[in-house]
Amino acid sequence: MRVQVVVATPAYSGLDRSLTYDSVQPLAPGTLVQVPLGRRQVLGIVWGACTPGDTDPGAPDPAGNESDAANGQARSTPMTTLRTVEDAWTDLPPLDERWRALVGFAARYYQRAPGEIALAALPPALRTGPAARWRRQLQRLMSRPVTPDPPATVAPSLTDAQRAALAAIEASDRPLLLFGATGSGKTEVYLQATARLLARDPLAQALILVPEINLTPQLQERFRQRFGEAVVTLHSGLTPVQRLQHWLAAHMGRARVVLGTRMAIFASLPRLRLIVVDEEHDPSYKSQEGARYSARDLAIYRAHLGQADGCRVVLGSATPSLESWQAAALGRYQRVDMTERMGAAPWPRLRLIDMRLQPRGTALAPALLHAIAARVARGEQALVLLNRRGYAPVIGCGHCGWKSGCPHCSAYLVFHKSERLLRCHHCGHRTPVPAACPDCGDPDLQPLGQGTQQLQERLEAELVTLRRPDGTPVRIGRLDADAVRASGALERTLQAVHHGEIDVLVGTQMIAKGHDFRRITLVASVNTDGALFASDWRAPERLFTLLMQASGRAGRDAAFVSERGSTVELWVQTAHPNHPLFAALARHDYPAFAAEELQQRRRAGMPPFSHQALLRAEARQLPVALQWLQQASEATADLPGRPHVTLYAPVPMALTRVAGVERAQLLLESPHRPALQALLAAWMPRLHALRASPAGRGLLRWAIDVDPLQF
Repeated sequence: MRVQVVVATPAYSGLDRSLTYDSVQPLAPGTLVQVPLGRRQVLGIVWGACTPGDTDPGAPDPAGNESDAANGQARSTPMTTLRTVEDAWTDLPPLDERWRALVGFAARYYQRAPGEIALAALPPALRTGPAARWRRQLQRLMSRPVTPDPPATVAPSLTDAQRAALAAIEASDRPLLLFGATGSGKTEVYLQATARLLARDPLAQALILVPEINLTPQLQERFRQRFGEAVVTLHSGLTPVQRLQHWLAAHMGRARVVLGTRMAIFASLPRLRLIVVDEEHDPSYKSQEGARYSARDLAIYRAHLGQADGCRVVLGSATPSLESWQAAALGRYQRVDMTERMGAAPWPRLRLIDMRLQPRGTALAPALLHAIAARVARGEQALVLLNRRGYAPVIGCGHCGWKSGCPHCSAYLVFHKSERLLRCHHCGHRTPVPAACPDCGDPDLQPLGQGTQQLQERLEAELVTLRRPDGTPVRIGRLDADAVRASGALERTLQAVHHGEIDVLVGTQMIAKGHDFRRITLVASVNTDGALFASDWRAPERLFTLLMQASGRAGRDAAFVSERGSTVELWVQTAHPNHPLFAALARHDYPAFAAEELQQRRRAGMPPFSHQALLRAEARQLPVALQWLQQASEATADLPGRPHVTLYAPVPMALTRVAGVERAQLLLESPHRPALQALLAAWMPRLHALRASPAGRGLLRWAIDVDPLQF
């Protein structure tokens, strides 16, 4: 028989459909196979069967070769002999129809090859390792007990709001938007919704998505306390063997609960009945590499595929994305509110520090330092947010104006004092700090601006004489991408905060997301204004979300706050204290902020009232990329949907050069999603042809980003 097989081919290859192979045995769709592709042996997935007359001689490569020349046959001669499947992994159950439907939808919507998405969703050890490895892991998995007994834990009693949320999850036939204030008990709702599901259906599975790896350990601990070894994780921080083990457990139905980051949306879960997207607003759910998919949006579609079997999807957040908020307003989602914090925990009071009244160059206002010191002296903790890692964003020469620019990027090299290095956070270039200015020779080079390392150093200097209630020195911790680079560093830092071993935690936005810190009574944001007037039209939404989420880390333990007699506070240093954003923040009024922001977007015709896509191009010379984009734009004149789609002029990206590559983009916008999708689908063959034409000479890469978040 002949089978259609998808393999991992990049989008720019033009090989965006399944390939036809002969097979000596019938193979069910979803079976993993080893097939020849050119001179290589690659892993593929059977996507369907076909009869001998189904082979299309006009297909890009009907015999599964990378090129006809590789097989020694001319393109003009129809190929009647197909290459044969080398090996079929029939001892592994096929990937089911709904999984393939999810991949197929993602490929169509995000304009990628199905094989590119399908194969990338498999664990690396399955894609590239020998079959003997996964067969050993499968044997070990199957030898374990089918349903290990969970630990004997007693679930806490629920509030009225939590009970209402659980009832809505079980009854709703629409996606459910759980609008829960920080500290309102959303996680307990997820836990009990999962418990009820597993009690009803012993074979059911649940998928819990979190935006970043650093949230996985604490959530995993809570789920394992409730469900035992039936819980596995899927994220990029696992070793290849661990990812293989956990993927097999999910695929075989042994794992009842899967916790993971955005990549877990493509996990093979044959009996998936519940999907939870925690912190659904977070931009980390949108991939910025390869197939630029949104795990949140695919969660909605995956639940739709399983709706006949009762699959539910819950989007949870204290600050929902404006897209989800608008969908709930239109009735596409059901919104459930949990507006009160658990245990009557107090809301943080907003304290604005007008930096115009502070001496020039002030990093931490004296009033804020005094407030932090007072908290620590009482045995409380403080959290200080600065969304910029490193010691300083740049070093410069005061004599000639030289600044530490990256030789490969349109960005500055960040000063890392502890390593005495200048490092680019975009391309990874690193170089020692020069002894003198490279331009004028002046040895007096100064750090300009402030990063988390410098802030930690300043706090240590300011609080050096302060003592904790037990007489020990104050301890300042830091949580950012640099501080957690070493294995286990993240877990150690979080444990130190939970156990009271860190008094003041300095960090980037990682400290604002979902952590259940019990002793923090003060949160401060020390560099806030950059987002108030940024060119990115999403910046106000992101800033409000960040500050609301950060403030939610404070005052979560009402008994602790009452015992200390403290006031829970959010301090914000700003030169614009009268900005309307702060008025809504002071009231913890996300609905008011969302209403105002949506009104502005409606007037401007911006998402969610329009739909966007970006065509990006990369070349060694910027004019090459811009010219190719211009010709790509002109190629849309007669495409379906074109009258309803606006194409803007090609422009360089905000960060134009990265790693020596110049980048440009072309924005497409339409009030009608079907019109935009129709144009993109019809455009793809022309883009491939344009890439192969003389106009594409010098072009390195191109890609389409549907529903972009970064411009």
